[in-house]
Amino acid sequence: MARTVWDSSVGKKTVMAVSGLIMLLYLVVHMIGNLKIFFGSGEFNHYAHWLRTVGEPFMHYEWTLWLIRIVLVVAVVAHATSAYQLSRRDIRARPSKYVHKKARASYATRTMRWGGIILGLFIAWHILDLTTGTVHSGGFQEGHPYQNVVDTFSTWYGNVIYIVAMLALGLHVRHGFWSAAQTLGAGSRSRDRALKTTANALALLLTAGFIAVPVGVMTGVVS
Repeated sequence: MARTVWDSSVGKKTVMAVSGLIMLLYLVVHMIGNLKIFFGSGEFNHYAHWLRTVGEPFMHYEWTLWLIRIVLVVAVVAHATSAYQLSRRDIRARPSKYVHKKARASYATRTMRWGGIILGLFIAWHILDLTTGTVHSGGFQEGHPYQNVVDTFSTWYGNVIYIVAMLALGLHVRHGFWSAAQTLGAGSRSRDRALKTTANALALLLTAGFIAVPVGVMTGVVS
């Protein structure tokens, strides 16, 4: 039964919608946490430490954080796999070339595809930069996330990578939220305007909220 659902286009779109909403919820929470950096190093570092102790003593140190990470990895893999397979299925359904040059995909579809690639590359860089410290500029300080964030956004390339990725995220959320609502049956003529407004508001909120951090470092508000 599960295999049959997964093999269908509707099933893949449903997986994309549900996994996308899981990631969207995480992004909202993550953005709120990031904004704590404006309250100073003590507040931000305490928040980062708290993330590792959530659920104690029932949950061991970092267990809750790792559980969240596992759910996110599954969501990202399911989302990316569904998107790729749907894209390949769409291409196979139209194998013949057009006589006249013509866009084979809508603006929204192209934005989602390229945005997804940009975000995938960004996630890898972001983890290597601020989680493992592998590509971090300067000396990565374990247990000092505030200083690590300041170090990253004190470089021009750190700002460029992050801001470009967040702009791509905004477009991805704007189109993705609308698409997920349609897939899950929430769309209707009476709700279309509200859904579009919500999609635009979420995209703007997340883009502005995430970009506020590098802008804060660049302007000296965070130092």
